[in-house]
Amino acid sequence: MEAGDRDLLFSQRAPATDVLVWLVSATICSSAELTDQAQLGRVRAQLPDRLPEQLLTGPTSSVWRHPMACILFVTWDGGGNVPPALGIATEARNRGHQVRFLGHAQQRRRIESHGFRFTAYTHARPWQSTARHPGIAGVYQSLAVFTDAGPGIDLLDTVACEPTDVVVVDCLLYGALQAADDANLMRVTLVHTYYEYMYRDVTHGMTRVMARLKGQRPLRLWASSDLALVTTEKELDPASRRSLPVSVHYTGVVHHSMPSTLTPVSERDPLILVSLSSLNFDGQQRALQNVLEAVGGLSAHTVVTTGPSVDPSTLTAGPNIEVHGYVPHEQILPTATLVVGHGGHDTTMRALAHDLPLVILPIHPALDQKMIGRSLEQRRVARCLRKTASPERIRSAVGELLVAGPHRVTAATLGARIRSHDGAVHATDLIDHLPIRERRRGVR
Repeated sequence: MEAGDRDLLFSQRAPATDVLVWLVSATICSSAELTDQAQLGRVRAQLPDRLPEQLLTGPTSSVWRHPMACILFVTWDGGGNVPPALGIATEARNRGHQVRFLGHAQQRRRIESHGFRFTAYTHARPWQSTARHPGIAGVYQSLAVFTDAGPGIDLLDTVACEPTDVVVVDCLLYGALQAADDANLMRVTLVHTYYEYMYRDVTHGMTRVMARLKGQRPLRLWASSDLALVTTEKELDPASRRSLPVSVHYTGVVHHSMPSTLTPVSERDPLILVSLSSLNFDGQQRALQNVLEAVGGLSAHTVVTTGPSVDPSTLTAGPNIEVHGYVPHEQILPTATLVVGHGGHDTTMRALAHDLPLVILPIHPALDQKMIGRSLEQRRVARCLRKTASPERIRSAVGELLVAGPHRVTAATLGARIRSHDGAVHATDLIDHLPIRERRRGVR
């Protein structure tokens, strides 16, 4: 490398991205004297101390400040828990980390379509989110999946076959978290809804009992994680108002694809998106039919997406209503003026990110839906109704929120806050700052 080239490379005037491109090109293509890997390693080890400060603090800084990591995401077939994992995994991959997934076999197509390698569980209990899991038996079946040791066995098998620096485990997979803890793996717990809901769920009732019977302490597993990432808007979560373990970090909502600028809701034609859970819950079809009867005759176009658990042909819809099994919500939300949903965290936050008020009908009493619905109703950005609400009651709530009012102002304020920071970026920043290099050297 000539002296003039070095001066150009390390000049403070060179844009950071240009310096990076020049450096890669020069190292790979122009440095014939680097005849072996040992020489190349010595040169690369010296580079960070000599790079200009603008490169160390610019958009490519993580390339130099942090070693590239091998990250394993451990997930399950649960619906709204998957998008935050995919969003964070995509951000990590974009920064150069090697990312792969472990989960239920039916998740393969979805995860591989995002370009990630996928390994299916072989020891985990069978589970299908679109199958019916009614009543108390359904609650038991889901808790059996969460406390199952099988995902933990598969996690350890996967780590034994391929180097892994960090495991990112869904907060509900207590068996997998326990296995990672026992193996002293660097682990990140992914909390994909309000921390308050998760806290209450594991300190009361059947969840607490079943976990203890299997020797699992979910709160301790979350608190002792290297990180516990809560992918929600902090001010909405009641837990944010009290002291939490030092491992817990609010990242903000993980963003979905959406326009760079939004048309104000007041300037959009009336359009209602109706979307209840993608999971198969009791009473969901009846609730959908009540919503269809409620919006019939309103001066708004309505688009209904039923998801895989309800056959659109079994519903009766009036004029000005479209019913589909699936339509990507990013095609509808930018022009919608109201969402009728079930209070699932992912869909609800997507609606708010588009400045939309909501009518929420929680479908399952044991899940986070009611807490989310009530937290938004308290802020007067939503109406929270029973899933058995009559068409007349639903029509009244829809009519109230479909027109201009304070609810639109509140929705726009929340939407701006959600859009101002991408949870995937913050989450990956935190993962980048884990002591990966030290752990590789055996330093705890």
